[in-house]
Amino acid sequence: MSEQSSGGGRILPLRPGGVGGPSSRGRRRREPAKARRIWTFAAWVAAALVVVGGSGLGLLWFKLNGNLHGVDVNQALGEDRPKNIDNGSMDILVLGSDSRAGVNSAYGADEGAARSDTAMVVHVYQGHKTASVVSIPRDTLVERPACTDREGGGVPGEQRAMFNTAYEVGGPACAVKTVEAMSGIRMDHYIEVDFTGFTKLVDELGGVSVTTTQPIHDAKSHLNLLPGTHRLDGEQALGLVRTRKSVGDGSDLGRIQLQQAFTKAFIEQVKDVGAFTSPKKLLDLSDAATKAITPDSELDSVNELMGFARGLSSLGAEDVHMITMPVRYDPADPNRVVPVETGARQVWTALKQDRPIPASAVADSAGDQGEAATVVRAAGAAREEAP
Repeated sequence: MSEQSSGGGRILPLRPGGVGGPSSRGRRRREPAKARRIWTFAAWVAAALVVVGGSGLGLLWFKLNGNLHGVDVNQALGEDRPKNIDNGSMDILVLGSDSRAGVNSAYGADEGAARSDTAMVVHVYQGHKTASVVSIPRDTLVERPACTDREGGGVPGEQRAMFNTAYEVGGPACAVKTVEAMSGIRMDHYIEVDFTGFTKLVDELGGVSVTTTQPIHDAKSHLNLLPGTHRLDGEQALGLVRTRKSVGDGSDLGRIQLQQAFTKAFIEQVKDVGAFTSPKKLLDLSDAATKAITPDSELDSVNELMGFARGLSSLGAEDVHMITMPVRYDPADPNRVVPVETGARQVWTALKQDRPIPASAVADSAGDQGEAATVVRAAGAAREEAP
């Protein structure tokens, strides 16, 4: 994927101031009477899902429902899928699309196809108290299965295909099928977010606070940050999660570490928003969130999306463990990576059995290594509005 400019606004200074484990699933848990706080799973780095719980939106349901446009992944995939194990856990494929179509043309020329710039498998353990997130490097060489494209046509399988081409040639259904073939785990849901949705959602949050331990100057993303604490607006946040060449070894694996760090900060920021004390903030966040995402057809209404999010509302950043799928650089092409079979098998087996991912799974991986993991972190709990 080409790395086009994302623009970078001014930095707003702040005023001074084993691995994820199971706990119970319950895809359909009885929701508590008291409204719960907003819970966000960054799906572009999340990719970004923000759904507001509670009552009182009433007539606004029609507006928010109109923002949602789902994709019927289940129909496209048919029955040739891993077994649906109903053990109370939940698996979600979260993709960030690099499409330059429509309003996303600000980030580069539309080449007629999009790829999955960011891919995360989110496993929520039984009880929905903890979660593990496995980032899949976009440059991973995989055996892409034959699948159905957006128009219902057939797409042949391919050996040693880059992982992110699955979305390019076959859309969401092909991306899901590729992940299911790799992992042996059936995805319960699919959520996609694009450039514009990501930036607007961060802006509606009032920015996201991060602390950098070294300068970040990236000409591709137009991001310039000195060491210290910063409140990033939407464009700067997008620049950070797309930064590659100027941090660590300049690889996509280093960028994934930045994305994971930003996700933690993003989740922490959501906890401090205070939407329930401001009806306008509640509405603005709901509107931005439902415009930001493309969910699967089982989450394409406000009621369905709210029920899904409420089931995750007890999760905080400290409850989410993030790793990169175990990979090594491909001996035949140093610009690509291939799965470390033993480590990857340990990861997927643990998630399939709803168990913590063992530390040994990533011991021989080129991911989760290097200095990029230490460059960015959440700014901490003390966040005041910038002047």
